[in-house]
Amino acid sequence: MEYKDFYKALGVARTATPAEIKKAYRKLAAEFHPDKNKAKGAEDRFKEVNEANEVLSDPEKRKAYDELGADWRAGQQFRPPPGWGGGRARSGRGATGGGNPGGFSGDFSDLFSSMFGGGAGGMGGGGFAPEAEDSRDVLTISLDESFNGGSRRVQLTSGKTLDVKIPKGITEGQTIRLTGQGRFGGDLLLEMRFAAHPRFELKGRDLSCVVSVAPWQSALGATVSVPTLGGEVELKLPAGIQGGKKMRLKGRGLPGATPGDQIIEIRVVTPPAASDEDKAFYAQMAERFADFDPRA
Repeated sequence: MEYKDFYKALGVARTATPAEIKKAYRKLAAEFHPDKNKAKGAEDRFKEVNEANEVLSDPEKRKAYDELGADWRAGQQFRPPPGWGGGRARSGRGATGGGNPGGFSGDFSDLFSSMFGGGAGGMGGGGFAPEAEDSRDVLTISLDESFNGGSRRVQLTSGKTLDVKIPKGITEGQTIRLTGQGRFGGDLLLEMRFAAHPRFELKGRDLSCVVSVAPWQSALGATVSVPTLGGEVELKLPAGIQGGKKMRLKGRGLPGATPGDQIIEIRVVTPPAASDEDKAFYAQMAERFADFDPRA
């Protein structure tokens, strides 16, 4: 019988903990499950993984496997350890051991089947089929993608690439369900996160931004161009509007059954006094508005 290295089959060290074995098994079982992987050899690999897990996940079976495996080498045939009560195996130099009353033959999985009962696992033989599990992940999108809707190509942790539809108006914290893309055929829930935007901040469905205006626009009133996710719009400023004042653009936030609004905060920016003429002009303003107290 050729030696089967169950540790190698799962890609773990012989000192692997039960948790490490379980993690490795789940990953490989999901990767090679015949319902998901139609590649040539995937089903055989799935059976091999199940067989290895059946032995290594059971403390008694694993102990027996480790004891028997001490006398095994890759490419050699089985030599029973001292105390083995039956079976006849051959080494490269001839037969050893006593007679085999049961006429045992077959591979190592058959040996364990005879020792512990049951099949080695796999398809069509009472093997273990992993239970479907929903899994979660985070998808970071832009405010523009939420505002307009669209499609995003996403690479899953499994390495698979999918085109994910982004619903128009989806908000942060909401999820998109991808049927059958989770663990062992379960669903994958993608939780939405928004990337930082250079102009806007988001609260619920409402957007906010700061718009800078000149002192004379603030004092006299003006019509200024304001950015929104849907494009530039014209905003009429009333005369005398002060810095810090907020104005509302109805329905210019994220779309939805009740669309959000966009909040505009006014910031008054004064020109620099870069020349003597500029300084003289500011001096005239100071004289003209000598009674004005901006901190009053």
